[in-house]
Amino acid sequence: LYNTRILRLAAEIPHHRRLEGAPRTSRKVSPICGSRVTVDLDLGEDGRVSRYGQEVRACALGQASASLLGSRVVGMSAEEIAAARDGLKAFLAGAAAVPEGWPELAIFEPAQRHKARHPSILLAFEAAAEASAAQPHATQPHAAP
Repeated sequence: LYNTRILRLAAEIPHHRRLEGAPRTSRKVSPICGSRVTVDLDLGEDGRVSRYGQEVRACALGQASASLLGSRVVGMSAEEIAAARDGLKAFLAGAAAVPEGWPELAIFEPAQRHKARHPSILLAFEAAAEASAAQPHATQPHAAP
């Protein structure tokens, strides 16, 4: 499960910091392992992610997943993020092929048979989907975790 590519991705997470004053935030925690991801984002007038930040406290699989999402999320719409999340979930369950447009998610194929790892892999995608679909809140500095 923890190959060199997973470990490399885990060490190079884009947007690996919280955003001050972000109007949309979501925190997801895996009940199985305690991994957690907090996402802060802003949508531009076009409805696409214009600013993104994430705090990732997860295993290498969760970190690698956050890295892959972080490398592409700016410019995505809420619908595209939700579709990626749903595609990844179906792929991990063995119910679908690698999500269309996300060939890099094939790296998680060995995790399909390890259901306890699925929640950690999905955390960043779930948090980003929830944050992008949420109503914006008043912008204020985030509280320390």
